[in-house]
Amino acid sequence: MHKLKIVALVVGAVVVVALVTVGVKLFVSSNQVAQQQKQLQPFYDVANPIPAGQPGNLIKFEPIAGLAISGANAFRVLYGSQDPDGTARVTSGMVFIPTAAAPAAGRPVVAWAHPTTGLGPQCAPSRSGKELADMDWLQGMLDKGWIVTATDYSGLGTPGTSLYLVGQAEARDVINSVRAVGTLPNSHAGSRYAVWGHSQGGHAALFVGEVSATYAPELTLVGVAAAAPAAELASLFSQQWKLPVSWIIGSQVMVSWPAVNPALTAAQVASPAGQANYQKVAMDCIQKAGLIGAIRVKLGQKMFEQDPTTQPDWAAMIAVQTPKPLPPAVPVFIAQSTSDGVVLANSIALLQDKWCKAGSALSIDWLGPLAGGANGPIVTHGLEATVSGPAATAWMQDRFNSLPAPNTCDVPPPPLP
Repeated sequence: MHKLKIVALVVGAVVVVALVTVGVKLFVSSNQVAQQQKQLQPFYDVANPIPAGQPGNLIKFEPIAGLAISGANAFRVLYGSQDPDGTARVTSGMVFIPTAAAPAAGRPVVAWAHPTTGLGPQCAPSRSGKELADMDWLQGMLDKGWIVTATDYSGLGTPGTSLYLVGQAEARDVINSVRAVGTLPNSHAGSRYAVWGHSQGGHAALFVGEVSATYAPELTLVGVAAAAPAAELASLFSQQWKLPVSWIIGSQVMVSWPAVNPALTAAQVASPAGQANYQKVAMDCIQKAGLIGAIRVKLGQKMFEQDPTTQPDWAAMIAVQTPKPLPPAVPVFIAQSTSDGVVLANSIALLQDKWCKAGSALSIDWLGPLAGGANGPIVTHGLEATVSGPAATAWMQDRFNSLPAPNTCDVPPPPLP
């Protein structure tokens, strides 16, 4: 017993030292971030009431200097969008426009939907200081003469609650980024576009496929591409509600989902520690939130008190926010690693089973492990868009060229659903 007590004290001391070390680093970083955000804030200031205009109206734009791209100009933009109930919102983002001459029919557009970043304004890609994070494939698309839009999503960097994993809101933000770039002077944007997303952005991309024809009939969606999309939400929640990732995902949905469904409360599913801390953790960017989540789990703290799929109101919301199989007219490409520790491979196997039975034109590129070591599954998740970017680009090129879409429904997935 004496030895066990000594071991417990040593472990406790190590955790305390880790907390202090992380705290000091985060305090220094937070001061730097605050100064950066103060300098950027004037661009993101929005008039109250929100400027009148149709969804996708361009409100303001400014060049972004110093990015590692060639043959293209980058702009920070504000544009009009909507909540699912039609309430007007202002959304920020970026657009990248090639400098070469545009084709007569206008430039093809790829609408990028980014992965989970955290809900604080400093986490919005356009104001993060890391504008090209997760976009290693960007130069290849610009070299093809494509415009790339990159929404931040409403409320992430702009006023209002960010509607994380609310597909109906994410899809509108993505589509309205395409509308907005069409009115940017000298963009020469065409009306044909593809959507490409990773993780949360994959969730957004699949919802774009669901609503595009009715929400933006003036635009033509040629295809939906996604890397490790957060799609089968019930499967993911039920397998991960006790794990560190639940502090990241759980905190953000506890902020966003009650904003569109007042029947939901954190108290229905969150632990006491979760209820006390979810709002703060949700506003942290993903690296900090991930560290905090890992430490809290080490200390025996849970985000959820129960599997949220077992609580009726939360289960109903999970079902509403799970994308439905897309019709054959909207071809879909998905890249997924078998060792992903965030969007689990068996959830995409489940999607393949459901969507193929429904007749979707689905092509899945199954990838092996992308990183080793204890953190390999987490690192793998962060690499899936980078690794699959060239394949997704080639697939989108074929869709822009109106070639028949491949279908891998006859190929069994490596994991079981």
